[in-house]
This record gives sequence, structure tokens and C-alpha cells, in this order.
Amino acid sequence: MKKTILAMSAVAALFMTGCASEEAKAPAAEKVAPAEHAEAAHAEHHEKHWNYDENGPAHWEEFSKTCGTGHSQSPINIIPGKSIEMNHQYDLSMHEDVTTAATIIDNGHSIKVTPKQGGTITLHGETFKLLQFHFHGKSEHTVDGKRYDMVMHMVHQNPETKQLAVVAVFFKEGKVDPVLNTIIDNIGGEAEVDPKNFLPEDTAHYYHYIGSLTTPPCSENVQWYLLKEPVEASKEQIEAFRKYYVDNERPVQELYDRHVESN
Repeated sequence: MKKTILAMSAVAALFMTGCASEEAKAPAAEKVAPAEHAEAAHAEHHEKHWNYDENGPAHWEEFSKTCGTGHSQSPINIIPGKSIEMNHQYDLSMHEDVTTAATIIDNGHSIKVTPKQGGTITLHGETFKLLQFHFHGKSEHTVDGKRYDMVMHMVHQNPETKQLAVVAVFFKEGKVDPVLNTIIDNIGGEAEVDPKNFLPEDTAHYYHYIGSLTTPPCSENVQWYLLKEPVEASKEQIEAFRKYYVDNERPVQELYDRHVESN
């Protein structure tokens, strides 16, 4: 019996020595006391984050100064009668016909679709790759002060310069858009999509200007293209999106000395 107890004591001693050795090797962050862990978790849980409610657009300067001080911000109100002729160096050419698997998520701000293989657009002789597209329950840009019933923003990036270009597709209430059901039915999962199927027949007529992201950090020097021809979605489809987001649009911003081009 005594031998058994002595053997168990030896094993326990070796175990404790091993534990102490591993703790000594562990990063300092892993040695934080439980109370400090709780405090850090509490602070992280209560950290302010931008949204469209209590930390909405009027407070976005607290998250990025550009949101409040920038003079090339988006969205804006488009006044067709005050637009100027398009600089054809910046004509838009769309090559979005790529069928691909895509993840569809509610990211806390919009319904976002990320294709595994994106199409491209070409402008000013440069190629921009589709990174993602997302939806707003009402259009952010207005045309003669009017908001469309919904909008899709297709976010592209030049892989070399990292400049962004966004193509906006307006939706108006009308007939059912069959491809939209693919998005609605697969939020939180994956689906096969072809971004070209979300576009209107006419992609050759649009408004163009230089603006910003419409959410923090509100980064500027973004090429914006707003297709003039809207597509249709049924009342039920629009309501399905608005169950997630109905007021996730930033108010229109000052144009300042910028010009809106049109073709």
C-alpha cells in the first residue's frame, strides 16, 4: 500500500512539473487573471460599432474622420439636367457573365454576396475585378430627389492600384425577378450565381462621378457608375429583403465642386 501511495505521489509530482513548464512557455497574454479576462471581454462586448441606429450616419465621423470631413462623399442626389457629357476615357465595359459559387450572408449592415470567381469591368483601359455585391432596402443615391425601392452595389477593385469602382443597379417594384429568389432563399449559405443576371438589358447608359464608400471608413476616390435603367422586383421580394434591412441607406451628401457625367 505504501509503495502504491509513493508511486502515485511521484506521478503527481511529474504532472505538476510538466504543467509548470508549459505555463512558462505560454505567451504572457495567456496568463491574464480571470478578472482581467472578464474585464477585457466586457469591454469588447460593449465597444461602439457604427450602424444605422444609435451610432448611425450622424456619428460616423467618430469611427472615421473622412465620413465627416471628406468633400467627395457618397451617396449624392443625381440631377439629370445638371449632368455633363461623359468623358469617354471612363466609359464602362461590363464582363460579369461568370457562373460561380457564392457565399450569401447577413453581415450586420446588408445582405452580401461574395462570388468565388468574380467577373470584371473595364474603364480607362484598366480592369477591375468583382469582389462582392450587396443590397440596400432603399437606394442610397437619389435621382431628382427620388429613392428607388432597392439597390444592388457591385464592388470592384483594380488588383494593381487597389482603386475601387462600384456599379449601382436600381430596383423598382414590378414583376418577379427570379434570380433574386436565389439570394433570398440562401442567406447564411451558398448558391450558384451569375452576376450578369442581376443587370438590366441596357448597361451602356449610366451616370458617373467620383465619390466614396457609403459606409465607414468612407474612403474616397471611388469610381461610381449608376445604371440608368432599373430592374424590377416584386413587392414580396422587396419586403423579403426589408425584413433584414429597410433603412440601411446613408443620407445624400454634398456634391461640392464635383460633376456628374452622363451618357
